[in-house]
Amino acid sequence: MKKVERINIIMRYINNRSHFTISEIMQEFQISRSTAIRDIREIEAMGMPLVAEVGRDGGYFVMHNAVLPEVRFTGNEVKALFIAFMATRNQQLPYLKSRQSLAEKLLGLISKTQQEELVHLNQVLLFEGTNPNNPDLLDLSDLPHPMLEKLIQILLTDSYLEITIKENGQAKTVPIYLLHLYREKSLWLIEGYNLKMEKKEIFPVDNLTDVAVYPTKKQLSRKKILEKIRNQKENINLIVELGHTAIAQFKKYHPLNVSISYTNPYQTTAILKTYINVTNQEELTDICNWLLFLGEDITLIEVSKEVLEVVKKRLSSYRLK
Repeated sequence: MKKVERINIIMRYINNRSHFTISEIMQEFQISRSTAIRDIREIEAMGMPLVAEVGRDGGYFVMHNAVLPEVRFTGNEVKALFIAFMATRNQQLPYLKSRQSLAEKLLGLISKTQQEELVHLNQVLLFEGTNPNNPDLLDLSDLPHPMLEKLIQILLTDSYLEITIKENGQAKTVPIYLLHLYREKSLWLIEGYNLKMEKKEIFPVDNLTDVAVYPTKKQLSRKKILEKIRNQKENINLIVELGHTAIAQFKKYHPLNVSISYTNPYQTTAILKTYINVTNQEELTDICNWLLFLGEDITLIEVSKEVLEVVKKRLSSYRLK
């Protein structure tokens, strides 16, 4: 660790404590006594008011109301933060109001020259969903689903949830263990383990009408849930190898419960493993139509006879002129 970096960290360390000793600094930062004393003296010289206590158990404390020196960003750090804010416009992210206040605080911390650079960047950089005639304009689509922030607030304290989903005009309540909350193809999705049906499912947040903590969560532990998911994965009956063209098609569209694993560092080949319920005719038809959508750049490594029959039937239905 460089000296400047170490001193900055030590300053934050001691500023958050009412009392500290040289021995504590030595142990925390793995430095010698002479180095610790030298660093403390440099911190005092920078303006942090430290008071030394005399005695066998003496040490230091920071004078009341003392604060760290103001945070300073490098030019590249400011640009990185600002571009990150710009890139998240119209992305349906939660805490949109907080994003605006963060941007205002960032502008208040930087110099006039840095502010002028950001104004120029705002004029010339455009991202997906940005109005070129008015870059500051936020589309209505930038507003996330109203339940998203409530969902995030609850999952920070508990992963066992009771969600209410509206499908085909009907509301149903599903007890789940939340595995992931993620955003894909402009949609926020919940990946959860259905505690009632004992299977992993994907739920669109747009269909969410309510969320609460599941009261009987102790019926199934996280360890048992993950074990059941691993066992279900063993029932894979469709394995497909994708080439570059098929991967491009996959990115355009794929079922929510299907994912790929890249098999080389350049992400030009991938493997897809999933389970198809061949007794569900609707699911079977949908997956077969999707396989045809992927195109010719695929290799079927493992496939059930039911899938092959539907694919052949679909191909034979095409008319040739």
